[in-house]
Amino acid sequence: MKNKYITEHERYKLEVYLQMKMSVKDIARELDKCENTIRNEIKRGTVELLDTHLKPYKKYCADAAQRKYEENKIKKGAKPKVYKNVEFIRYIQELILKKKYSPYVISLMLKEFDFGFTLCEKSIYNYIQRGYIPNVTQKNLAYRKKKQLKNKIVVKRVSYNNPTKPLISDRDKSVYLRSDFGHWEMDTVYSGKDKSRSCLLVLTERKFRKEIIIKMPDRTAKSTVNALNDLEKVNGKRNFKKIFKTITCDNGLEFSDYEGITKCKRTKLYYCHPYCSSERGSNENANKLIRRWIPKGEDIGKYSNEDIYFIQEWINNYPRRLFNGLSSNEYMQLAQETM
Repeated sequence: MKNKYITEHERYKLEVYLQMKMSVKDIARELDKCENTIRNEIKRGTVELLDTHLKPYKKYCADAAQRKYEENKIKKGAKPKVYKNVEFIRYIQELILKKKYSPYVISLMLKEFDFGFTLCEKSIYNYIQRGYIPNVTQKNLAYRKKKQLKNKIVVKRVSYNNPTKPLISDRDKSVYLRSDFGHWEMDTVYSGKDKSRSCLLVLTERKFRKEIIIKMPDRTAKSTVNALNDLEKVNGKRNFKKIFKTITCDNGLEFSDYEGITKCKRTKLYYCHPYCSSERGSNENANKLIRRWIPKGEDIGKYSNEDIYFIQEWINNYPRRLFNGLSSNEYMQLAQETM
C-alpha cells in the first residue's frame, strides 16, 4: 500500500521534478505515491509569483506547501469541550490581557473557580498557540528566557566610575544565601528616547522579592538620594537600618553619590562589576514585571504615583513559581508566622 503522506524532503523533490517538466504519472512513480496524492499536493503548494516584467505566473513552491501543511496540522482535530464555554474562555482572556498573568498563574487561578474543569499551564500555552483565546497571542505573554550564547566569557573588572567604592565581592558571603531579610538590589527603569526624564527607582529584596518602586523626576544622583531620604522618613531612621541592611546596584551615574546614599551609615552600598546585570538577577526579573505595565519606549512621566503604587502592589501580590504559588507578601507573612 502506497503512503499517502508527503514529507518535507519529498516536497522539495516534487518541486525539482516539476521544473524538469516530468508528468504527474512519472512523479508518482518516483515518489511511490498515488497520482491523486501528487495532484492534490501540487494544488496545495501552487502560489502566484511575479516575473521580471511583473507579469504574474503560477508555480509549485515546496516552502509554501510545507508552511500550509504545518498550519493545518495545528488546526487539525476537534476543538476541546472547554472551548465552547464562552465564560471560561473570556475569563482566561481577561487574566492575560487585563491582569497581565502568565499561564502558570492562570492555572492556579482556575482552581479557585468552579467551571467544572481546569487547565494546566501547558494546555493554556497550547490554547493560545492554536488561537482558541480571542485577541491573545504569544506577544501578550510574559517574557521568556532567551537562550544564552555558549562559550561567552565575562571579564569582571572594577568600574572606572567607582574604583575605590565597595564591590559586590566585598559583600558578606551570607547575603548570597538569601537566608536573612534586609538585603536589596537597586536599579532604575527609565522612559523611552525623546520622552520625559522621569524614571523609576526600583528596589528588590533578595529573600522575599519584596518590591519598592519610587517615581523620580530624573536619573540624577541627587534624585536617588532624595528618594532614599523620603523612604527613610517614612520608615524612621532606626527601622531603615534594619530594613535596608545592604543595597547592591550597578555603576550608573544615578548611584554615584556613595556618601549620600549611605548617609550616617544608614545602609551598606555595594557596586556590581560593569556589564554584569546577572549580579542583580532578582532586580532584573522585577524590572521585567514592571515592563508588563510600562512597555519599553513609554513615557514614565504620564504615569501617576497611584499608577506606580498599583504596579508595586501587583508585583508584591503576584503568585510566584519560586514560592510554590505564593506571592512575596504571602511568603513573607508565612515566614513571620513560623518564626
